[in-house]
Amino acid sequence: MKGAHLLLAVSLLALAFSFAYASDPSPLQDFCVAVNDPKDGVFVNGKFCKDPKDAKAEDFFYSGLNIPRNTTNPVGSTVTPANVAQIPGLNTLGISLVRIDYAPYGGQNPPHTHPRATEILVVVEGTLYVGFVTSNPDNRLITKILYPGDVFVFPVGLIHFQFNVGKTNAVAFAALSSQNPGVITIANAVFGSNPPINPDVLVKAFQLDKNVVKNLQSKFWWANN
Repeated sequence: MKGAHLLLAVSLLALAFSFAYASDPSPLQDFCVAVNDPKDGVFVNGKFCKDPKDAKAEDFFYSGLNIPRNTTNPVGSTVTPANVAQIPGLNTLGISLVRIDYAPYGGQNPPHTHPRATEILVVVEGTLYVGFVTSNPDNRLITKILYPGDVFVFPVGLIHFQFNVGKTNAVAFAALSSQNPGVITIANAVFGSNPPINPDVLVKAFQLDKNVVKNLQSKFWWANN
């Protein structure tokens, strides 16, 4: 009888674990609208796969992350990605990489978020002030000054930034836990959306004068990636 009870308990535990781990697949793009007829489908959650027999070394290779990028732009930085768009072999593997170049003092990767990835960043040149903000209601700012060899983690979905506080160029590399992590630069999304958000919404949300909002919406918001 004890054996029967043990078997029942193990079976129920296994069933509970199966429910606990059951979930929809993580999105690999902003959205994937369902269609009733497969022949009308254009996208999958990710990218279509080639026959493994046709895979070649170039599918898993990318060259050029050793090359410094031009940071002469309004935000003073350039992000060079190595994700599934550059390396097809990353499809379904859940990882990607970026190089970030920063201009001397003031070059920044402005406040942004990755909706589909945690980021781990390592500084190889220069000095960076980095940080992220926790979710509501605390909105706690967690920051650190990083030097070459230092590593910092930005949890998935949280707003974060990097700012060069040194007098020379800075370089960092970051790995992200998605083949297509996505990026939402806060200022660009809020004030540079297409079409523009109704200014009355932003006046109320940011408690700004309407003329200030319209001025911000009239600016060209630079995408550094």
